[in-house]
Amino acid sequence: MTDQQRLGDEAEAVAELVFAALADASRRALLAALAAAGPSTATDLATRLPITRQAIAKHLALLADAGLVTAEPGERRRVRYRLRSAPMQVAQQFLAALARDWDGPLAALKDHLENEGEQR
Repeated sequence: MTDQQRLGDEAEAVAELVFAALADASRRALLAALAAAGPSTATDLATRLPITRQAIAKHLALLADAGLVTAEPGERRRVRYRLRSAPMQVAQQFLAALARDWDGPLAALKDHLENEGEQR
């Protein structure tokens, strides 16, 4: 059983949502903006990014569905979005497990290539 299989079905589902959300450059830019400035409204984010407020709202909804942000009611019915780290940690665990699965074969390949080079 590989490390990936040990993560479990729930973690696999979370990782799938996170990676799908991160596949879009606009959503990555939104996450970076939230990381830099902290909780923000869609309007705040629209002033900082070259994305329309409507597109930002759509992307934030997808990020919320993936669990990467939470929507918190603010003053005057303005919703503030805040980063959540837990789903990103699941994705990091998935990548770490994937890297561990490759460590052995890559080390063997390195040894093979080094030995072949010494024999020449």
